[in-house]
Amino acid sequence: MSAVEGVDRLIEQFQLSMDGFLKGDPEPTKRVFSHKEDVTLANPFGPPVRGWDEVAKVTEHAASQVRDGEMTGFETVAKYVTEELAYVVWIERPKAKVGGSEEITPFALRVTRIFRPEEDGEWKIVHRHADPITTAQPAESVIQE
Repeated sequence: MSAVEGVDRLIEQFQLSMDGFLKGDPEPTKRVFSHKEDVTLANPFGPPVRGWDEVAKVTEHAASQVRDGEMTGFETVAKYVTEELAYVVWIERPKAKVGGSEEITPFALRVTRIFRPEEDGEWKIVHRHADPITTAQPAESVIQE
């Protein structure tokens, strides 16, 4: 299998995992991540973490914050694949009940995901960063009070 085919397969597995994740099940999503100590995750619910144990814990917490949801689309901004590393930048468009809300709400996340092949040749996510910034923001938006 070529690197592009391996990455495309991983992307498909991730996309399929999101419907379960958005219903509160983190397990399919956890399976597409590397389980090594250099894996990293930065999601909208907290600071970045490193190492499989922390990534698993944060993924479980994030899944507990959403329910009754589904993924409505992925908009690819950029994708690049080599034999050793790949990345994709996209906008994820889910809808779900978030936190304590009883309303199913559409939202969008700006996501950067980095992949690599593991020892068995299967591609895994080694880094994911997601945040809700999907439109231009004023410079002052970075100031923390």
